[in-house]
Amino acid sequence: MSSNSTADNLCAPDDTLCTIREHQQAVIIVPTLLLFATLVTLLALFSLRFCPQRKRKRTRVTAPQSYNHSSHRHTQRNRHRHHLQGIDAPPGINPLEHEELPMSVQEARQNVRPTLAAPPQVTAERHHGAFSQITILPLSFSVKPDDTVSLYRARMDNRDVVLRVLKETANSSDKQHFLGFTSFVSGLGPHPFIPALLGVVSVQSPHMMVVEELQHRDLLGFLWRCRRDNPGLESSCDMTEKRIFTMAGQVASALEYLHSQSCIHGNVGARSVLVGRDLTAKLWGLGSTYRRRTQPGSPGEVEDMELRKWQAPEVLARRVISQSSDVWSFGILLYEMVTLGDPPFAEIMATELLQHLQRGNHLRRPAGCSSSLYAVIRSCCHWNPQHRLSVSELIRKLQTGEKSANGRTVLRVPEPLHIERYLREAGYGEAYNYAVL
Repeated sequence: MSSNSTADNLCAPDDTLCTIREHQQAVIIVPTLLLFATLVTLLALFSLRFCPQRKRKRTRVTAPQSYNHSSHRHTQRNRHRHHLQGIDAPPGINPLEHEELPMSVQEARQNVRPTLAAPPQVTAERHHGAFSQITILPLSFSVKPDDTVSLYRARMDNRDVVLRVLKETANSSDKQHFLGFTSFVSGLGPHPFIPALLGVVSVQSPHMMVVEELQHRDLLGFLWRCRRDNPGLESSCDMTEKRIFTMAGQVASALEYLHSQSCIHGNVGARSVLVGRDLTAKLWGLGSTYRRRTQPGSPGEVEDMELRKWQAPEVLARRVISQSSDVWSFGILLYEMVTLGDPPFAEIMATELLQHLQRGNHLRRPAGCSSSLYAVIRSCCHWNPQHRLSVSELIRKLQTGEKSANGRTVLRVPEPLHIERYLREAGYGEAYNYAVL
């Protein structure tokens, strides 16, 4: 006889409570157990999907010379995880927490402006054995050295590169910032006038970022070498107005690309531009760009007193920074180029610059600066951000000026360079390493 008929026999027809007690196991307990088992299964699947076990293996390298020894285990681990490519890893995997994930970069674009079609991606993960002839990168003048990063010059794939190496003494916060900055540069993608990211070492310690080396290094030092008093002057250092328009157009192209990626540079100046063997200018100094990207919506701030004379009035006043703030700094860059490295507003103290600008003062016209070039400087350095040139308008003016600019007369500065005076006039409170790599 069935359980239903049994329950009917035991309970009176109108005794509902008795009927519920008799069917409790079939109606309540069994479905509850099935629901609980389903939840446990889903939780186990979720844990396996989003919480993979982390297997960290660290290889201590105590000297740059040790970079010539590769790791067989490292190669095997990459072979098993080739489908995970850092910032392009599946959702739920944080490349800053899983150092086994290699970064990835895009193939270099041939044209200047970004295209809609995404280029193919290739892994940029390197191992320490890929580098040779490693030497410490000499600095022009240093103060306030970086305690977390060391710079080296090396050879990789028959080309000169710069290694930006995280020191072994760096803490976990420094490491996360370093890997985050590397992911940020990788995510920007390539541009002909931004130094190329050639690789990263993220699976082994020491972590490093591999960037192409540009022979003439920073533009500020290059301009100083172009001065009359420089012994052993090379003809390649000769700066003409036409070359200024050309190099400035290259920097403006890189700035336009950053703006198209919703990035504000915030540190445009000769110290943040690198010069290649063929005098191609490439915009670098992206550290402040990364910090601003990770903290969107923050008001403009002058991070160092040394940068005040390059910053727009709204930044000095701690208002919201914008793309037009970069245009102001670009005008200061043009001033540096035509003066062969003179500091802007040399006669004004950095702490008094905002009041000086509020009175309607502006950059003086340098000796030997044509009216067309000075007009571009003034259009960039307008007090009202809305009245400044847009970057696209700036590029058009630079291209027009290049066609008619003087390409024969070499710019010279009669006064020799005194580094102490430069530091004082540029607003440096103390000696500072302006190297931006």
